[in-house]
Amino acid sequence: MKILVFVFVAAFAFCTMAMASDIAFYVGAPNIDGWYDVATQTADVETIIAETGHLFKDVQQFNDTQFDEFGRWVDERTNDGKMDIIWLNGCVPSVLYPFVNLEPDGSRAEEWLDGGNMFINVSDWFGYVSYEGGPRQAENGPSGAANILDLSSGIIVSADNTSMTVTPTGQEYLPSLPDTVITYRPIVLSAVRAPWEVAAIFASLGGTDNAAAETQADPVVIHNTETDGYVAFINQSAGSGPPGWLEDRGLTCAEFIVNWVSTVVGLGYQPLASGPNPKDGALHIDTWVSLSWRAGHFAVSHDVYLGDNYDDVNAGAESTFQGNQATTFFVAGFPGFPYPEGLVPGTTYYWRIDEVNEANPNSPWKGDVWSFSIPPKTAYNPNPADSAELIATDVKLSWTAGFGAKLHTVYFGSNFDDVNNAKGGLPQGTTTYTPGKLKLAKTYYWRVDEFDAIATYKGNVWSFTTQGAVVSLNPSNGAVDVKHMPTLTWSPSVYAASHQVYFGDDKEAVKNAGTGSPEYKGTRNLGSESYEPGKLLWNATYYWRIDEVNNANPDSPWIGPLWSFTTANFLVVDDFEDYDVGNNEIWWSWKDGLGYAAHGKEPAYAGNGTGAAVGDESTGSYCEETIVHGGSQSMPLFYDNSVLKYSEAQKTLTYPRDWTENGVKTLTIWFRGDSANAAETLYVALNGSAVVNHDNSNAAQVTTWTRWNIDLQVFADQGVNLSNVNTIALGLGNKKNPAVGGSGTMYFDDIRLYPPAP
Repeated sequence: MKILVFVFVAAFAFCTMAMASDIAFYVGAPNIDGWYDVATQTADVETIIAETGHLFKDVQQFNDTQFDEFGRWVDERTNDGKMDIIWLNGCVPSVLYPFVNLEPDGSRAEEWLDGGNMFINVSDWFGYVSYEGGPRQAENGPSGAANILDLSSGIIVSADNTSMTVTPTGQEYLPSLPDTVITYRPIVLSAVRAPWEVAAIFASLGGTDNAAAETQADPVVIHNTETDGYVAFINQSAGSGPPGWLEDRGLTCAEFIVNWVSTVVGLGYQPLASGPNPKDGALHIDTWVSLSWRAGHFAVSHDVYLGDNYDDVNAGAESTFQGNQATTFFVAGFPGFPYPEGLVPGTTYYWRIDEVNEANPNSPWKGDVWSFSIPPKTAYNPNPADSAELIATDVKLSWTAGFGAKLHTVYFGSNFDDVNNAKGGLPQGTTTYTPGKLKLAKTYYWRVDEFDAIATYKGNVWSFTTQGAVVSLNPSNGAVDVKHMPTLTWSPSVYAASHQVYFGDDKEAVKNAGTGSPEYKGTRNLGSESYEPGKLLWNATYYWRIDEVNNANPDSPWIGPLWSFTTANFLVVDDFEDYDVGNNEIWWSWKDGLGYAAHGKEPAYAGNGTGAAVGDESTGSYCEETIVHGGSQSMPLFYDNSVLKYSEAQKTLTYPRDWTENGVKTLTIWFRGDSANAAETLYVALNGSAVVNHDNSNAAQVTTWTRWNIDLQVFADQGVNLSNVNTIALGLGNKKNPAVGGSGTMYFDDIRLYPPAP
C-alpha cells in the first residue's frame, strides 16, 4: 500500500494563487530499454494529476501524434508572465529540441526556460535522446542538456547504480523517499555555473544539502537566476521499484510539486517585470538602445527608471524617472528620446521597471535594477591582462578595439613614464602587436591609442612581467586589510640563486632603490623566500620589490616589479589564510579534542578532552577551501557532544594580545553552520573562562555566513584584562554546565577587532 504524505496546509494556502499556472505531460514513447515502461509511465502521470491537478488552471498530456498541439501549447505559455511546467519522461521530443542537436540555440526548450518556466525530468538523461514514434532516434548525446542549459556537457555524468543518500531537504519535502536512492545519471554540482544555481538537493553522495560540499546529486533542482527558469531532475535512472530505485516516481513528483514548488517557488502569476533585454550586465555595442522586458502579470502600465547611477535608479530618484507607459519597450539614446545626443561610450547605465496597477493594493511592484554598458572609445580587454606575470618572452599583444575605432597606435617600453608620455606613433589597422624578443624577469608597459576618424583617444598604460621574476607573492599585489605584522613571501624564479629585498612606505624610493638605500632589507638565500617587516601602521600603504640574483648570469640582477599592499584599519585575530601543510597545520594553532597524535603529528598532544576536531585532511591546506567568507580559507570545526559533553578549539595568542590597541571595542567573528547540524549553543571564550554565548540558540544551523559582533566590555566585566588576552576559544555546547548533545560541522573565518566608528 502506498502512503502519500503532503504538506496539505501549505498546499491549500497556495492553491488560490496557483490556479494561474499550467502543466503539460509528455507521454510519448519513453526509453523502454530498461528505463521506463509505458504502463508505469501512465500510472505515474495519473498519480501526479490526481494529487496536484487542483493546483493548475490547465492540465494537458501530449503524445507523439500531437506535436502541433504541443508546440502551440508551449508557444502560448512561454512568455505569459507565470511559471508553467512541462513534465518529461526522460526523452525530449523534437517539438521541443530537434535532434540531432539541430537547434542548439533558440529551441523551444531553451525559450521555455528563458521565459521563467520549469522542466521536471525523470528517467533518462535530460536532452540526450528521443524515442518518438517508438524506435530510438539519432541521439543528441551530452550536448543536448549542454545546449539547452548553456552549461558544459559535464553537467550530467554517466554513473550507473550510484547510491545517493537522502538529505534533510529531501526528508522534509519528499517524505516518501527511502534513506538511499539509486541514480544512473547524477547531476555534477560543480558544473552548475552562473547564472544557474543549485536551488535544492534532495539526495546527494554525502547526504547533505550543501552544494559547495557535495559533488553529485539526484533528485536535485537547478535555477537560472537571470531568467527564473527551473529544471528538476527526479531520479534519472533505469528501472523502477525496489531495491534501490524509487518505488513510485509519480508519488515523488507529486510531492515535489505540492511540497516544494508550490511553497518555495510559488505557482501562479509573477508580479515583477522580468526578462530584460539587453540582458542584465550586457555589453551593448551601440549609442542607442531599445530596452524591453516581460510584463508582470498584474501590470497595467510600467514606470520606467533609467540613469547612470545605481543608487539613484534603485531609490527611484526623480532624475531617473522616465515616465509611465503601457508598452514593454523603451528607447533611449536617439533624437526625441531620453539621451537624445546618444549614450556615452564607457558608461554603465542602470534601469528598473516598476509594474503598476492602480486597482491592486500591492501596486506598484518595485522591479530589480538591471544594467548594461557601452564600450569605451579607448582600447580595452588587454591580453596579457594588466599586471600579468610569467608572460613568455615572445608574447603577442592583443586588445579589443575602442568603440568606433578605425586605427590603433601602440606604444611599448620598459619605463612607465616613457610609455605614458609617448606621442607620434605609427597607426595600424589590426588589434595585435608583436614587440619582439623580450628580456627575462622584466616589467614592460604598453598603451594603445584609438582613432575613430574624428579624434584620438589616449589609452591606459598596461603592464606585464615576463617569466623569470618571482611569483606567488603574499600579500598579493594591491591587497587590502593586510595584518599589521605580516610575513611577506614569494616563490623564486628558475634563474635565481638569491634574492634582494626592498621594502618601505615611499613608492618612488622603493621603485628606484639600490643596495645602499634604506629601503634595501638585505639578501635572502634560495630557499628562504620571506621577509618580516615588523609591526606596521594601521591603514597604511607599503611597497616592496624582490630582485632576483645569479652572479653566474651577466643579466643579473633581474629587477623585480613594484608591489604594494595596504594594512587593515582593524586588528586581525585570525583570517585562516596562513595555515598549510607542513609545519603550519591549523591544529597546531587551534588545539582540539583530537590532539596532534590523532592527526599523525609529533610531538604528541592528547587533545583538550572535548568533542572538537578542526581541519580537513582532504584539502591541500587542511583548511576549508570552498566554504569561505573572505580570502581562500576558513576553519572547519566538527563538534560531537554525544559523549564528551561540549566541543572547543582554542588558540594561544602571540599577536594581537593587547585588545585595547587603537581603541578597539568590538570582537567580530564570521561563522556558518548547516541545517543538518544539532542545535548546540555557539560560544566564544577568552583566557579560558570568560564565555559569551550567541543569542541565537540555533546558530549552528544557520546556512549563510553570519557576522557575530561582541562588545569587548562583556569580557572585561568577567575579569579579562583586555590589554593581555592570552587565548581565544570557539566552541559548541555548554562549557560551564556540560550536557549530552548532538554533532555537526561549523565554519569560522575573519576573526577581527574593530575600533568604534568615527
